[in-house]
Order: sequence, then C-alpha cells, then structure tokens
Amino acid sequence: MKVGIFCPIGNNGWLISKNAPQYKPTFELNKEIVQRAEHYGFDFALSMIKLRGFGGETEFWDYNLETFTLMAGLAAVTSKIKIYATAATLVMPPAIVARMASTIDSISNGRFGLNVVTGWQKPEYSQMGMWPGEEYFGKRYQYLSEYVQILRQLFETGQSDFKGEFFNMDDCQVKPMPQADMKIICAGQSDDGLAFSAKYADYNFVFGKGLNTPTAYAPINDRLKAQTDKTGRDVSTYVLFMVIADETDEKAQAKWQSYNEGADMEAIAWLQDQGSKDKTSGSDTNIRHMASSVSPVNINMGTLMGSYEKVASMLDAIAEIKGTDGILLTFDDFIQGVEDFGTRIQPLMKSRIDVDSPIASQVSKSVA
Repeated sequence: MKVGIFCPIGNNGWLISKNAPQYKPTFELNKEIVQRAEHYGFDFALSMIKLRGFGGETEFWDYNLETFTLMAGLAAVTSKIKIYATAATLVMPPAIVARMASTIDSISNGRFGLNVVTGWQKPEYSQMGMWPGEEYFGKRYQYLSEYVQILRQLFETGQSDFKGEFFNMDDCQVKPMPQADMKIICAGQSDDGLAFSAKYADYNFVFGKGLNTPTAYAPINDRLKAQTDKTGRDVSTYVLFMVIADETDEKAQAKWQSYNEGADMEAIAWLQDQGSKDKTSGSDTNIRHMASSVSPVNINMGTLMGSYEKVASMLDAIAEIKGTDGILLTFDDFIQGVEDFGTRIQPLMKSRIDVDSPIASQVSKSVA
C-alpha cells in the first residue's frame, strides 16, 4: 500500500481546535515535513488549494500557501517522492494548469501529478467576483469532465481543439509535454463524483469515516468498482485519515479529548453552513460528509487514534480493502507525526515491510 502526506498548506493543519498545535504555513515547514516523509519512504505528497478560510478564534485556514508554487519548490528539494498539486478548476484555465504541470514535471524529473477539484465553498470565488452562480453546483462534474478532457489532450498531444458547453479551444498548444504519464486524482464520493473518476481519473480520493473504524469507507470502493465496470478502466482509491498516536492508547486518547474540548465552534459553524449551500449534488459528497460531523474538530476525516501498535494494525486493515491503492495521512503534529510514523508505526506494518526507508529496511533484515 502506498502512503502519502497531506501537506499542511493552511494554518493549523486539519484540527479546528484552540488546543491543537497553532502555526502558520511556510515553505520551510512543508519542506521539513516532505523531506522527512521522503526519508521514511513515503510514496507521495499532496497539497490542497484553499482560497478562503473558516475564520473563528483560530482563524482556521485564513492563512494559506498556493499549491503549484509550493509543490514546485518541494519538487526541487526532493528526489524520489511523487508530488501532487491541486487545480482550482473554476478559476484556473486548463491550458495554464497544463503548462504549470509540465513545468513542475520538468523540475521533478517526471514525479508530478495533478489533483482536480470543482470548488464547493462559494465565498472562495465570490470574493473575487468569480462565482458562476448557484446552478454551478449541479453542473460541476460536467464542467470538470470537459476540463480534464482538455488536460489529457494537452498532456498527450500538446494541442487541443476541444469544443463543449464550457470550453472552446482554438488550436490551443502547450509544449513541452510532460515527460511522464500525468496521473490525475479526483475527490469523488457522490454518485456523480465516482462516475467522473471512473471515466477520467487515475485515482479516486475519499475520506475515511469515523474514529478507529478503518474499513468503514469500503462501500465507496464497491460503488467505484460498479462505475469502472462500465468504463473498463482501472481506477483505485486513495483514502484520507488523520493519525493521532502515542506510546499508549491512553496518551493518544488524552490528546483527542483535549482537541475536542478546545473546538473552535465559530469556525466549525462556518464550515457546516457552507457545506449546506449545495442543494443539488448528492447527499454523500465529501463536503457533506465533512460538514455533518459528530466530531468536527478534525473536519470529520476518519481518525486512527491509539498506540503505535494499534495504529499500525488499523493501517494494515485498510491495506486489505480491495480497490485501495494508497492512504493519505494527516497528523495532529506533522513533524513529530511523520517521525513517529517512520520510526514507530511503519516498521510494524505488514503492508509496508518492504518499503525503501532506513527503519523499514532494518526491520525487514531482522525479520529475515
């Protein structure tokens, strides 16, 4: 199973809590995290795009770096790990994204891939006068389908004459083309999102569910398989989980309890309100799942909490879910979390025993 790091491009990572580590995003912080991840054999690093935060006492995600320039910088200071940036497709023309992707492909020597998002939080775009109207919610996957078709044409041939409802290309040319196959990720969890991924994506990105229920997302993989049976394409899942680990279950539980006690309710209310604006997409979209949370302190992504041994066991359980190719991790404390994963968790994982990292290699030799 592949393992990735979800770069903390926004302030305070993914914990909407006054009791969580408080920090602003910087290149140096992300560089240290991704270089450590590469050292421990992580397979990929992915950054989101966020154009406006949720406010509140913690000013949650009010401070954000830009994804393409950040990942270009990280591509230049790494050598093995795969690098993914996220395209805010509503405000970034496909030809510009294709050229930026080709540039980072050159910087990384073929290690770059692309995550595409439709956009769900209206104020991110209306603040710039670029929100197309409420009808966009119901058409966002049609829009994205045209967008990705243009990207594929430009990546594969360097030229596009695509004509559609949303885009009309006129001998559009983008060269040089990427030296490596440009992998595309989409975060599809609704029926429309899964149908899109089955037709156009290489990997489908979904949220894990609940606290210490590592396999609860498995039905999404089954739904994706039903869609890929129609398209005849091989599309696997990357699933997102937060890891809160410590020496014992009790110590990890104490962290979780503290984070929940410090929940920034004003920021959480903003998230829940914005998540309810879409009246036309499926009720099972990623953002609806996030916004209807029982434990919204971590945006309701699935959370693996406990001792290093317990977390390793749960991660191995995820690897057994058919259709899952990788896991994307966040941590309550990113630098310490990556270190603990590399030295304390990964060496205990059957699904990672052969990974190319110093610690895992030592464990593999001792087992042999």
